[in-house]
Order: sequence, then C-alpha cells, then structure tokens
Amino acid sequence: MMLLIAYATTDGQTRKIARFAADRLAGQGHAVELLCVEDAEGLDLSRFDGAILAGSLHAGGYQKALVRFVTGARPALAAMPTLFLAVSLSAAGGDPEDWTGLRDCLKAFEDQTGWTPGRTEHVAGAFRFSEYDFFRAWAMRWIAGRKGQAVEPGRDREYTDWAALALVLDGWTAGIRGGAASAG
Repeated sequence: MMLLIAYATTDGQTRKIARFAADRLAGQGHAVELLCVEDAEGLDLSRFDGAILAGSLHAGGYQKALVRFVTGARPALAAMPTLFLAVSLSAAGGDPEDWTGLRDCLKAFEDQTGWTPGRTEHVAGAFRFSEYDFFRAWAMRWIAGRKGQAVEPGRDREYTDWAALALVLDGWTAGIRGGAASAG
C-alpha cells in the first residue's frame, strides 16, 4: 500500500511520532511518504491508499498549518481510510476532565476543518524542555506541577507509549487490507 504520513509539530515530539509510524509501516513493506504539512501544498492525494495525519494540541488547538492542510485536502481525505494521531500531554493521564477537554478540542478541529477522521487515536506527547524558551519552560513546569508530575528543568520527559502506538498502526493497516477501515 502507498501511505501518506503528514504531520505538524511544535516542539518535535509529533515529528518523532510520525517518523516512528513511517519506519514501522515501511518495515512492513508499505510505501510511505512522510512530510510536514507545511511542505504539502499541491500534493496529489489520489495516489495514496490511506493517510495518517498527526498534530499536537497546544493551548486548546492544533497547529494552523494542519488546519489549513486538512481543510484544503478534505475531499481527498474523505475518500480514503484515515488515521489521526492527536498528540497531547493530557493523553498521558487518566483525568476525566482532561479527556473531556481532548474530545472537545477534537470536535472543534473537526468542525473547523469539516473533516472527521476515519479513526482517531490520542497519543501521549512529551515535555521537550530542550526546545522551550525560558517562559515556555516555566509555563510547562507549572503545568506539570499542577498535574503532580515531577520534571527536571532542561531535561526532556517523554510519555509516548511506543508499543501501544505500534499496535494502533498495525491494527489500522490490517483494517485497510481487510477492507474494514472506513474512509473519513
């Protein structure tokens, strides 16, 4: 199968997740095109059998470049099996209020773009202190403290469950091959 993996990233964790997905699927014999949505202008989506999109949630919304890409590609995305990897720190925990917020943000994204993914998986992100400026590092330490998370300034902390993500990818591609994956 020919698969597109298109992502938007703010601090680099979503790019790392997209690369993991590309490596995993290419290792299974799929042809994979990995690209940042900012480089996807004019991309012919009709040559793909399915698409994985990945974006990270920051301050209640996904990246503007992801919103633009999805809005423009909506008809083509609706005609193929899709998987949306919604990356956030909130997905690392079990707080019901956080999960309600994640669902609300996803609904807002769907309303904004007019696109409903065939499947969505919330993927835990990371604290990427190596990428933050002083003020962002301070804000992220404050957020971590509110959630009872111990973080060391200047030291990244990853929450992504790579084994679980591998199972999601394997299941999604198996569904495409079996004809069970829905377009969307």
